[in-house]
This record gives sequence, structure tokens and C-alpha cells, in this order.
Amino acid sequence: MKNIKDVKMLGTRDVYGDVLIELGTENKEIVVLDADLSSSTRTSKFAKKFPDRFFNMGVSEQDMMGTAAGFAAAGKIPFASTFAIFATGRAWEQVRQAICLPRLNVKIVATHAGITVGEDGASHHSTEDIALMRVLPNMTVIIPADGYETMALIRTIAKHKGPVYVRLSRDKFPVLYPENCEFEIGKAKVHSIGEDVNIIACGLMVSVSLEAAEELKMEGLSIGVINMSTIKPLDNDVILKAVKESGAIVTAEEHSIIGGLGGAVAEVISENRPAILKRIGINDRFGMSGSIADLLKHYGLTKENIKKTVYHVMEKKRSGGY
Repeated sequence: MKNIKDVKMLGTRDVYGDVLIELGTENKEIVVLDADLSSSTRTSKFAKKFPDRFFNMGVSEQDMMGTAAGFAAAGKIPFASTFAIFATGRAWEQVRQAICLPRLNVKIVATHAGITVGEDGASHHSTEDIALMRVLPNMTVIIPADGYETMALIRTIAKHKGPVYVRLSRDKFPVLYPENCEFEIGKAKVHSIGEDVNIIACGLMVSVSLEAAEELKMEGLSIGVINMSTIKPLDNDVILKAVKESGAIVTAEEHSIIGGLGGAVAEVISENRPAILKRIGINDRFGMSGSIADLLKHYGLTKENIKKTVYHVMEKKRSGGY
């Protein structure tokens, strides 16, 4: 991977706003709802182009989810957007009862997830949303690793039948994939499979993991990186292949290590092929206010911590312990 300073950066929420216009032009059944945050979620682009199919629900996330369910029941394809903390926390009961239970075709695309909301602090840092959505029956959960993967997955979910939760960011991500990349729900993107350790990551942590792996490879290690953008349904086959090749896994996510990607991978490994596993993420703590760079460093979501963790896992491999 190129030096991060030389890599093109693209906002996943920005791409989302652009793709909505494309989809709205192609399909008149698509409607968009927002909870008074359309300039931040970028749904304002759709609102400007298709004002008759955009609905600002105000600061009423529960109402927004119920209304989205009503649109879906009437045959429309609703995209409901707000910040991740509100879409999953404040409106969880409505998502469960009105959307997932009847398996309605609602697309919840939430922005400002994780700790990269920065200075807004713990009240706005969504570090539990993957767990909240993953536990719901019938819900598909997706976290793209860059802007172009976002573009592909939004097009894909518009055709997919059933509830979907997409987790986007406020911050811009390094571009990893070509503009014409494809996306298949439930299929991981395998950058490489290593013999020493394999890193399974999602979202922002994919690019960070690729940087760490590149430096570790220069030190003579065989390190694999897997972009597990679909958290549910999980690509169990790829996980077990990585376990078979290395016997050691590191997961990396901008989310609590409880119930998120790390928890999902742990479930697959423990039930199928036990291996050494170390989870990198938020260690059962709330966020705090600070710059994005300082917060990522504080919580260990850095290439330096990934490298340190890989060496720790390799030491456990050598000692033969789990």
C-alpha cells in the first residue's frame, strides 16, 4: 500500500449522497427519510433533486423508522438516515418491531459512526451499533472500507429485499478499491492470506491494517488482511480458511470489542476451529471528546498497535498457548 499521505481520500457519506441521486433517477419507488441531519448525512443532495420523495422527519428518529416501515409496506424502497447513535440506539425498538420482525424492505444508512465523530464526544460516539443491529433477526449489517465500496454496496442493497444497516463515517477514508468495484453481500474481500497471522478488519481499520501488514511483511512476516465488510451474514468460509493457514487471527474495528466484528469472528472460531485470537477495538469504554487523530491513538486504533498485537499473537503461537 502507498504511504497514507499519497492515497486519495474519499468520504463514505459523500459517496452515499451522490449514489442516492443516481438511484432516485433510475427508480421512482425510492424515497429518502432523514431526522433533521440531511446536510450532515448528505441526503440533502437527494432532497434538492427529488423534493417530493424526501421527508425530513425532524428530531424524531422513532417516527422516522416507523414511517420508513410504512413506506416499505406500501411497496416503496425507503432509505432512512441519521447519525449511527440515533439510528441504532434511540430507535432500536422501532427497528426491531416495525422493520425486522415483519422483514420489511428498509435501508438504514447511518453516518457519523464510531469515535471518528471526534469532538462531539461520548454522547455521539456510536461504539455499540454493530452489536445492536447484528443481534436482530433478518437484519443485514455492512461496514464499507472506502468510498467506492460504499458506492457499490448502496447500489447492491437497493436491489436486495429485506432490512439492511449500513455504517458510514464522518471522516474520509483512504481509497482502496477501483471506482467500478463490485460488492456481494456476505462475501469478504481478501487482500491476502498469511501463514503467520491474519488480520480481519472492517471500515476505517481495513486501510490501517493494510499499512501495518505492509510494514510487517518488510520485516519478513507473512501477514494476511481481510476486509470483512459484511458483518451479517458473515463470511465463515474465509474466516476458517484464514484460521487454517495461520492458526492466529487479529480483528480490528472502530467499535466495541463486545458484540462487533471481533465478537462475531470469535463465535465462528470457537464453534468450528479454535485458534489464537486477539481483538482490537474499544475495550468496554465510552468515547471522549478529542481530535480524530488523538482519539484513534488513545484507543489503540493505529498501525503501531496492530503491529504490537501481531507480535504478541505470534509469541503466543510460539509458546503453543491460546
